[in-house]
Amino acid sequence: MKLDAPVPGGPCWTELGTGDLEAAERFYAALFGWRARTDPRPEAGGYTVAHLGDRAVAALTPLYQEGQPCAWNVSFAVTDADVSARLLTEAGGEVLLGPTDVFDVGRFAVALDPGGAVFQLWQARTFPGAGLFNAPGSLGWVELLTREAVRAEAFYTTVFGWTVASSENYVQWGVGGADFGGMVAMDEKFPPEVPPHWLPYFAVTDVDESARTAVGAGGTALMEPVSVPDGPRIAVLRDPQGAVFGVYRAGEEG
Repeated sequence: MKLDAPVPGGPCWTELGTGDLEAAERFYAALFGWRARTDPRPEAGGYTVAHLGDRAVAALTPLYQEGQPCAWNVSFAVTDADVSARLLTEAGGEVLLGPTDVFDVGRFAVALDPGGAVFQLWQARTFPGAGLFNAPGSLGWVELLTREAVRAEAFYTTVFGWTVASSENYVQWGVGGADFGGMVAMDEKFPPEVPPHWLPYFAVTDVDESARTAVGAGGTALMEPVSVPDGPRIAVLRDPQGAVFGVYRAGEEG
C-alpha cells in the first residue's frame, strides 16, 4: 500500500480470531517471525499482539462468540467511531457491536457492509494501530471480496471518502489517491458458501518460499503463487485453523 502509517479512512490494524491461539502463535511465528505478547489482564480476554522487533503488526484473539468463524478481520481508522457508525448505517450497513471503549487505547465498532462483509472501525487514543506496514511480515494490502461490487463502491466511498482507481479487471481503494487496497467481484468461481469478506495481504521476501513454509506448518495454499500481470507476485493461504490471508512480494505494493 502507499500508506506507511495509520491515517483516517485507511486500514490501521488486522486481527485474527482463532480457535487455537497457541497453535496460531506457532504457525505465524514460523511464517512471519512474529513474537506474540498476550495481555495478562483477565478483562482483556486473551488478546494477543504480534510484534516484529518492537513494533506491533497484528493481533491474535480467541473466538469470543459461539459460531464465530476462524478468520482475519480488518480495521479502518476513523476520527469518531460513533459518527462513522451512524454514517455507515445511513449508507446501508449495519453495526454488529459497539461503538465501545477498549481500556484507554481506543474506541471500536464491528460493522457489516451492504454485501455482507465484516469490518471494524478504530478510533485511536493511545494505540494508533500497526507500527509497521509494507515490510516483510507486516500488513501491506487489504482486499474486499464481494458479490455486490456496485453497492460496495457507493458504500465505502460514502462512509470513508475513499478514492477509486478502476481498471478493466480491478478496483483499487485509496485515501487521497494513495492506494491501500482493492476489490474483487466474486463470480461463479467462488463457492456459494464462501461469504463476502475482507482479505489482508502480508508482505514477504519470497512468496513461493512462504507458501511452502505455510504448507509445511499445516496450512493450505488456496491459490498457488502467481505473478499478476503488471502487478505483484501473490498467493492466498489458509492457516491450520481455517483463517484465510494473502501474501505478496515486498516492494511490489500497489
